[in-house]
Amino acid sequence: MRKRVAILGSTGSIGTQALDVIARHRDRFEVVALAAGRNVGLLHEQVQRFAPAIATTAADGPAGLMRVAVESEPDVLLAATDGAVAFDAVFAAVERGTTIAVANKELIVAAGELFVETAARNGATLLPVDSEHSAIFQCLVGEAHASIAEIVLTASGGPFWRASREAIERADLASALAHPTWRMGTKNTIDSATMMNKGLEAIEASRLFGVPGDRVRIVVHPQSIAHGFVIFTDGSVKAQLAAPDMRVPIGYALAYPGRISCHPELVEGQTAPLTWLGAKPDAASLRYDFEPADPERFPCVRLAYEALEAGGTVPAVLSAANEVAVGAFVEGRIQFGEIARIIEGAMGRVVRREATLDGVRAADRQARETAVSLIEEIGRPSRC
Repeated sequence: MRKRVAILGSTGSIGTQALDVIARHRDRFEVVALAAGRNVGLLHEQVQRFAPAIATTAADGPAGLMRVAVESEPDVLLAATDGAVAFDAVFAAVERGTTIAVANKELIVAAGELFVETAARNGATLLPVDSEHSAIFQCLVGEAHASIAEIVLTASGGPFWRASREAIERADLASALAHPTWRMGTKNTIDSATMMNKGLEAIEASRLFGVPGDRVRIVVHPQSIAHGFVIFTDGSVKAQLAAPDMRVPIGYALAYPGRISCHPELVEGQTAPLTWLGAKPDAASLRYDFEPADPERFPCVRLAYEALEAGGTVPAVLSAANEVAVGAFVEGRIQFGEIARIIEGAMGRVVRREATLDGVRAADRQARETAVSLIEEIGRPSRC
């Protein structure tokens, strides 16, 4: 029988790539519901192509998201929206025991403790779609949790890895969006440039895999081929390697516990092995580089670890303030270097609460309001 798939965020980067994977495997998957934001034209094309029973847009509000996540009765729900807009819908699906393919960083960062507990209580399987967490998940299949010594997440370094702190502070939007490896949406690309994406992923890894923050490490790997490592207590290291193509972790999450072909040329033996490890087609050899992360030039990494250590609703504050600050930078209202300062300011002003869903909602709202106020203070001329 075909798996019934519903997608929250079908017109975004992850959603569109997931539909590309599904289109290759119509015999394996049936698209039963799609939720888009405001790209109605693309949603219409997707509906014409996949004929889901339910399709909604941002105009349908929370009820539309709930219809897609719950009323469509999917076997797998791909949670691929940005921010907190779909939290209630995803939690409702989890409470029904639905398998969730998680591609929403904010969901795990802001409400990860509660989300993982709710999934365990209701027998829902959580399958990470981020390439790094998919890598860790794959490395841990068949392994005992007690044997984990450390988890290592890799980072591309983004467009500013070789830039000075001063140059990073003054970076413009075009430069921040010029990611050297990955094709992502605007928000995720800016997060890569600040390296907040890696800080958020460290929080996610701690929540998803039950490992404390001081055992989650970050290394910069510009080739973006090795997506994650697990170091075990016997000194062994397992890594997952793949070309930087989001179709690989998407396909793994959709097909789990099996695998599906995302690259027909690999199955047909048309490509040399080194190509799949990141080499150019005519390369005679291949080199991987790994370097420690730099929290001085990329303060968002430090802030994320501080939020993880503080716990409660502090990660929700971090995530919400970051979303607002990134939006302000994209709109030209603040400089790139002010993103981290706004986040740190919000973390200092919003009171920590316990991580209940109501507490997360309140922290998210207050963090956004605080971030907006901080942005307004930046834009307000100083008085002599």
